[in-house]
Amino acid sequence: MRRLLFSALCLCVAMAGFSQAKVIAHRGYWKTDGSAQNSIRSLVKADSIKVFGSEFDVWMTSDDKLVVNHDQVFKGVNFENATSEEVAKIRLDNGEKVPTLEEYLIEARKMPDTRLILELKSLTDPTREDKACAMIVDMLKKYGLLGRTDIICFSINACIEFKKLCPVGVKIYYLDGDLPPKKIAKLGLAGVDYSMKALRKHPEWIKQAHDLGLEVNVWTVDKEEDMKYFLEQGVDYLTTNHPEQAQKLIAK
Repeated sequence: MRRLLFSALCLCVAMAGFSQAKVIAHRGYWKTDGSAQNSIRSLVKADSIKVFGSEFDVWMTSDDKLVVNHDQVFKGVNFENATSEEVAKIRLDNGEKVPTLEEYLIEARKMPDTRLILELKSLTDPTREDKACAMIVDMLKKYGLLGRTDIICFSINACIEFKKLCPVGVKIYYLDGDLPPKKIAKLGLAGVDYSMKALRKHPEWIKQAHDLGLEVNVWTVDKEEDMKYFLEQGVDYLTTNHPEQAQKLIAK
């Protein structure tokens, strides 16, 4: 009887951990008809399935315009070195043009239930990176979205700059996976946003982060066995290219 009660308690604890995890659509919900990575459609589709958040990536062009795309070189164009006019000629796989950050945010305002997870891509020149941070914060303020946007970066420089520019309460997470939680806490960031590889290597960082009051996101988790593992480990967020699959797993 005691073993049965203990097993039931363990199951309840595991289920509680599952229920607390939130799903983030990686580059929007793009693995669905008519969508494409980091497109306006991917944002709309993410919102339609009621995910917690939709992640997207931001570059600054050579003429200091903010655009939404993941790869530095996409369809033969280097986003950091190209002008905004050159970027505007590119078409995504679903036929959409590459959205500017402003166009993306204008659409996002229509979807108040979906949190925005904004990644600033690391730029070669730290001074330009600082400028991009300031432009992003100003634009988020302009459209009233700073309060429902989380910011993620591989660049420590960008994390620190966003920390300086953003009001208290805006969450900033580090992506690179090379720093233990105690160092993230010293920087005053909201948490770690690490790859599966990093957190498989250091599963203890999940509890360490929680003990320090930090949050944990893991990316990019597409296989069910990996989803189960990290949900059982108690991560706060799970970033995936298959958000509906993750939602169904958590709901079971």
